[in-house]
Amino acid sequence: MKVLNLYAGVGGNRKLWNGVKVTAVEINQSIANAYADMFPQDNVVVGDAHQYLLEHYKDFDFIWASPPCQTHSRLRTAGVYAGKTHAVYPDMKLYQEIIFLQFYARCDWVVENVIPFYKPLIKPSFTIQRHHYWSNKFIFAQNFDHDGIDMESVSGMEKKFGIDLRKYKFEGMIKRQILRNCANPELGLYIFQQITGKMQ
Repeated sequence: MKVLNLYAGVGGNRKLWNGVKVTAVEINQSIANAYADMFPQDNVVVGDAHQYLLEHYKDFDFIWASPPCQTHSRLRTAGVYAGKTHAVYPDMKLYQEIIFLQFYARCDWVVENVIPFYKPLIKPSFTIQRHHYWSNKFIFAQNFDHDGIDMESVSGMEKKFGIDLRKYKFEGMIKRQILRNCANPELGLYIFQQITGKMQ
C-alpha cells in the first residue's frame, strides 16, 4: 500500500503503521531530517505539502494530511484576547484540501485538524479527542481519553508518544510545539486501520 503522509512532522501518526510504503512531505528541513532518521525506510520529501498533494494525489492508495492548525486553534483566539499574540487570517488551505480530496481523490484519505474557534465551514466526518477529521469514510470514535497534552512536559510527551527528540535541534521551532503537533501513534493506527481496512 502506497501512503502519502502530508505535513508529516516527526511522524506521530505514522509510527505504528506497518507493511506500507510511505512518502512523507515536510517543509522544515530539520524536522524532515529527524523524521528520516526515525523512519529510514520512508521516502522523505522536503517541500510544500499543499502543492505536492495537487501534483501527486493520483499516485497513492491512502492520503493523510495534517495542515498547520495554529490559525484555527482556540488557543490563538485566547492569546489574542489576553494580548499575548496578534490576530491572523485562518489558513484556508485546510478547506481547499478537504474539497480537493472529496472531489478528485479515488483513494482513501483523511484530513486532520484541531477543533477550531469557529463553527467548521465543512462538517467533519468524525471527532476524536481535540481534533476533527474529514474523510471519505465515517468511523466510530473509540473511547480515546483526552490526551492531556496541554499539561505535559516535553519529556512527558516524548514518553507518551514513544518519540525521543533529545538528540535533535530544530531551526526556528521548539520541541514542545513539535510534539504538540504530533498525533497520538495509537490513534494514528486506529484511524488508518478503520479507514483502509488494513488491520495490523
